[in-house]
Amino acid sequence: MANSHKSIKGMNSKSLLKKVLVAAICCATFTEVEAKITLPSFFTDNMVLQQRTTLKLHGTASPQKRVIVCTGWDSKTYETRSDEQGQWSLNIQTPAAGGPYELTFSDGKKLTLKNVLVGEVWFCSGQSNMEMPLDGWGKIMNYQQEIADANYPSIRLLQVKHTTAFAPQDDAVLDFGWEECSPATVPGFSSTAYFFARKLWEELKVPVGLVHSSWGGTPAEAWTSYEGLKQVNNYQAYAEKMLAVSKEKENSGNTYQQEWRKWMDRLSPIDKGMKNGEAVWAAADYDDSQWKTMSAPGFWEKQGLGGFDGLAWFRKVIQIPSKYQGKELTLYLSKIDDDDIVYFNGTEIGATTGVDIERKYTIPGELVQSGLNTIAVRILDTGGDGGFIGASESMNICYGKKQVVTLAGEWKYNVGAQARELQKEYASKPKVTQLTPGTLYNAMVNPFINFPVKGFIWYQGEANEGRAYEYTDLFQAMINDWRQKWDNKDLPFYFVQLAAFRKEAIIDVNAQWPYIREAQSAALSLAHTGMIVTTDIGDSKDIHPKNKQEVGRRLALLALKNDYGKSGIEASAPVYDSYCVEGNCIRIRFKNVGDGFLGKEELKGFSIAGTDHQFYSAQAKIEGDEIVISSPQVEAPAAVRYGWADYPICNLYGKNGLPVSPFRTDRW
Repeated sequence: MANSHKSIKGMNSKSLLKKVLVAAICCATFTEVEAKITLPSFFTDNMVLQQRTTLKLHGTASPQKRVIVCTGWDSKTYETRSDEQGQWSLNIQTPAAGGPYELTFSDGKKLTLKNVLVGEVWFCSGQSNMEMPLDGWGKIMNYQQEIADANYPSIRLLQVKHTTAFAPQDDAVLDFGWEECSPATVPGFSSTAYFFARKLWEELKVPVGLVHSSWGGTPAEAWTSYEGLKQVNNYQAYAEKMLAVSKEKENSGNTYQQEWRKWMDRLSPIDKGMKNGEAVWAAADYDDSQWKTMSAPGFWEKQGLGGFDGLAWFRKVIQIPSKYQGKELTLYLSKIDDDDIVYFNGTEIGATTGVDIERKYTIPGELVQSGLNTIAVRILDTGGDGGFIGASESMNICYGKKQVVTLAGEWKYNVGAQARELQKEYASKPKVTQLTPGTLYNAMVNPFINFPVKGFIWYQGEANEGRAYEYTDLFQAMINDWRQKWDNKDLPFYFVQLAAFRKEAIIDVNAQWPYIREAQSAALSLAHTGMIVTTDIGDSKDIHPKNKQEVGRRLALLALKNDYGKSGIEASAPVYDSYCVEGNCIRIRFKNVGDGFLGKEELKGFSIAGTDHQFYSAQAKIEGDEIVISSPQVEAPAAVRYGWADYPICNLYGKNGLPVSPFRTDRW
């Protein structure tokens, strides 16, 4: 099948004549050419509209003007009037899939959107594995050939820019508006979303629009509205507060500063550098001889704190010449990721919140001593890189414009608190970053809630590691939240279970990801959801596995089976249902068995335990639609686990070739 398609229907003389007549009717309605109408950022040429639905058009025009919209697919005109502020809205009906069409708007001056298609629109979101592009930092499997072959003008791409907001936004900031999928436009786009759309196009032959709105390293709570967060225990108080704060835009800055200080105060009891509210690690006479060292500036992940998020303390002893004793000095620390409190000889001299801010602090003259002086910096990093990140030449102490001491170079450091100790506190954190609950929903989701979509695809969960039990409720709350915002409780929501990562194992007592996978599976209790399993296409050394072709294909299978009625498609493997103990064996029962299991000479990935909770690698055999598990090391079995590791060694598949999801029979 050729990849390039000029039209979804083809062009014959009758269809061409119809398009000409429609254009003529619309043009006859309007007489001027310079546009005054403004539309949301994502209403552009090349857009795709969801077929057979009600679309709310809205924007601004000249105040109290008649606004006319002409739809090219049926030559109908719709009218309304803008208010005193120029705001207007009206509803139109979209037809069955087709195009290209034109949409024309006028308040006396005309705006025309060209090359508009009507088809299937999907909202694609999550963290870095959804964001992972075909080329660039992603470089998926066989990326060069995939890009060269990506000539699908009926697939349209829209990319939302990384943006945060403390209040829900009406419009989105875009990296780019709607573009036809081509070798020129697809390299930086979501590979998972693209392969999902490609499969839909191959099967349906209707236009597919992809709204891609994701951000690497972000947790699910950031993608959930404040109303949605109110349904999750850990976030109720925070959500109530933020709902109030977001309505007071003029006072938001002061409110955030006050809440930030309160939040920092609550961290002190678990920070080893603080004792009874006193910064003991900042004291000039504190013995830091056992602390390690690192160079500044430089991200701490590359200097001994790999993967660390949380609170870390830095200390540096400097020599100040006697002529500056008692004089007011200025301390510069360039930029810090994320936030800091700075102490000079044990006394706090300032604090800053935010990554892209130059640090500048006044050292009062009464603190400045001749000879040795101590600087201590308490740094909080909430995710991603952390530490001193600015320029070496901007780290110093000055008297006026004269440099007294350079601060670049070796600092001593110690960990005050690990991020995992702070996770519960994150729920009340007032700061606006991509990690802050609600902020990505506000900026990158809310603008689209009046734009009809067919459904959602989602790939996220890594950033919620260590909080699996919270994620169980949080993820389902987010799904319900989005459906409520779009005012459609039946919108399909399909998601990717975390792939295999880290050390390969059958039994891994320290594993974290199995619990996130379990929390993801729990969301299948909601109607119109679907999950694809990817434990067979992970990478032990790369959190971003390269085979995004199969990820997109498996997501598309769910949509084709459940939403488009394609017969003969199997979209999932058998799913664990129940178990029973039979002597020294445990029998596992499944639902959605279909044609059964793919026969394997040796099934891998099963472990079994007695009441002592000690798991041993187990033998497994297929008996019809069930699997029987046993081990000579466990005479009286009590529980079975399958694929229970960050990178599980497991090979149970349905006959359709799709892998069975990891599961456990216990709740230990």
